[in-house]
Amino acid sequence: MQDFPNRIFECSQRYCREMPSLIKTYGFVDHLVNFLFPLRHEKMTLQEINEDWKHLQEEFGELLRPLIPFLEHEPDFYIQGFFSAIPQIHCTLLKEAEAFTQFDPAANCTEEVILCYPGFYAIVVYRLANQLYRMKIPVLPRSISECAHSRTGIDINPGATIGTPFFIDHGTGIVIGETTEIGNDVKIYQGVTLGALYVEKDLRHTKRHPTIEDRVIIYAGSTILGGNTVVGHDTTIGGNVWLTESVAPHSVVYRKAEIVIKDSIQKKNGL
Repeated sequence: MQDFPNRIFECSQRYCREMPSLIKTYGFVDHLVNFLFPLRHEKMTLQEINEDWKHLQEEFGELLRPLIPFLEHEPDFYIQGFFSAIPQIHCTLLKEAEAFTQFDPAANCTEEVILCYPGFYAIVVYRLANQLYRMKIPVLPRSISECAHSRTGIDINPGATIGTPFFIDHGTGIVIGETTEIGNDVKIYQGVTLGALYVEKDLRHTKRHPTIEDRVIIYAGSTILGGNTVVGHDTTIGGNVWLTESVAPHSVVYRKAEIVIKDSIQKKNGL
């Protein structure tokens, strides 16, 4: 037992590349999401908002600092690029929050969606992480995505391409792979997997995950696999479907199952 701290020290030397702190990364995500949606935290004066905006950029710069050896440009390039993109991301997210209130009969108002809906929170974090992914910043996009994954059970790889509006209902257990392409006005329910047919390292730079076109609905528990699999627009995928081939537009795909319900008399008589 006395030697264990020594072993930890040796491991720290073996895996010596410095990385952004996960604790600081999660703190930055919380700070930024609360800034974008003040009702999640508390209202601020205009002066406080301006100061907070500057502070967020400083925090982001600190997260980038350990990654400098792996970056193609100076940190200021990424700070400027990321924060310049946030106003448009914010506009998209507000429209998506409003879409949630239209799609979900249980949603009473947009404020409730912003405060309480794990699916919306996962989309917020995805759109921020995806921006960093497209800027080719290593490690950090995935770390940010894991913040939403750990809190909601929704695993969206930051490399996925997702149109708008995007609606996730309930959401627990959803998995969306890195090369997934999702069109506009798509609705996905809990337990859906958009994954690869199989996993091998040499497939890293190939399209491994499906394409979901516009206005598709995928109900709970369905699994859609493969980079060549395309679900055509305006299609409905029923619950618990296993799909590894393309589907034409305007299709309805469902799993045929027999469900038998017996009343107490039938059960007693062995029927």
